[in-house]
Amino acid sequence: MDTIFTEDFKWGAATASYQIEGAYDEDGRGLSVWDVFSRRPGKIMNNDNGDIACDHYHRYKEDVRIMKEMGLNAYRFSIAWPRILPTGEGKINRKGIDFYNRLIDELLENNIEPFITLFHWDLPQALEEKYGGWRSKTVSKLFAEYAGIVVKEYSDRVKYWATMNEIICFTYLAHELDKHAPGGREPRKVTNQTIHNALLGHGLAYTAIRQNAKKEAKIGLVEVPGAVFPIYDAEEHIEAARKAFFDKNQAILFPLMTGKYNEELVRLLGADMPDYNEEEMKIISQPLDYIGYNNYFGTPIRAAQNEKGYEEVDIPSSFPKTEMGWVITPRALYYILKFSNDFFPGLPIYITENGIACDDRETEGGEILDIDRIEYLRNHLQQCKSAINEGISLKGYFVWSLLDNFEWSWGYSKRFGIVMVNYSNMARTIKLSGRYYSGVIKSGRVL
Repeated sequence: MDTIFTEDFKWGAATASYQIEGAYDEDGRGLSVWDVFSRRPGKIMNNDNGDIACDHYHRYKEDVRIMKEMGLNAYRFSIAWPRILPTGEGKINRKGIDFYNRLIDELLENNIEPFITLFHWDLPQALEEKYGGWRSKTVSKLFAEYAGIVVKEYSDRVKYWATMNEIICFTYLAHELDKHAPGGREPRKVTNQTIHNALLGHGLAYTAIRQNAKKEAKIGLVEVPGAVFPIYDAEEHIEAARKAFFDKNQAILFPLMTGKYNEELVRLLGADMPDYNEEEMKIISQPLDYIGYNNYFGTPIRAAQNEKGYEEVDIPSSFPKTEMGWVITPRALYYILKFSNDFFPGLPIYITENGIACDDRETEGGEILDIDRIEYLRNHLQQCKSAINEGISLKGYFVWSLLDNFEWSWGYSKRFGIVMVNYSNMARTIKLSGRYYSGVIKSGRVL
């Protein structure tokens, strides 16, 4: 018999401030590192930028109305740090505060629970220039000050908080691979220091949330874990995949949970280990109320007679892929949930992003018949259902994304939304996948 998702299950969609808001220079907002990075020729496809994006800043009421129409009971969004503190510190921008007040109130009036992410990559450019951004522990401390300001303003109405989104993406992809803002190709030790400093920022922000929350606060962090799955479900391959999950996540997820860098990681990094102390590790590893996982694809693993006990299996060119070129691997989502529960038993989990870029086309009748996205969502939701049936504490699912949007280095060339955005006039159209998702929510079943 199919599981009916419980009535308190959170069905949502996710977005990020820089990807949808626009209004980059309105009402006192300061520049972010993405405003600057996107103006470097060749860094973003078609030299796109987030100046206007989806114009959510001016159209948030319409977007909330669409959420309500689809039956969402939760919405995950991020606060733009430079909209609250234009230079990242010092004077508060009341117009920025007021925008999120209006958004939060609009959500609550429509019975949609806000899930706030405090940092989704749009670091104030002033902090990059003055302190070196996440290379500096000063920015870790300033992040906590910013978190305290935000929580004081909104915690009378907001319960769910995530400190950060995908640390690896604004550290390794930014400082070593030059693919994300602020950009650069720096030594491995610098990258490792940015990772540690981000973890420290999380821990300090955690403390700030606890100290400033006006009512019960549920605090988590959102990660995109190194996702793996066994080539098939024989015990030796499952155990091999479990080992691989640990290895792929030992730099961020396990220090976060355990308060230490394991000996194998210390040995591997050697002189490239970040500078840290035990007090910082205690701050980093304060107990979470939940963990958020983002997942788009995974790596197949099989048991092997080698030092690690496993090996990655090459994926054939014929394997199904998304418009991003990412392989479609629903079982990776199940094994994130399973292995997380194995290592951190009972910790509540939210799937905070899961979705697919498709070649969406509008028919002459104005429909977007994205049946490929429906199939993707169905297959991944089946994996969620399997995990829940096994007793794993999965509390909610957020599709990425609510809207087509500025997809970082891909600009506007990739569409992830269950709602289409016509960038010439900003018209919104619910795609067939949005109707499908609405049906799942209303029925409490995977359709």
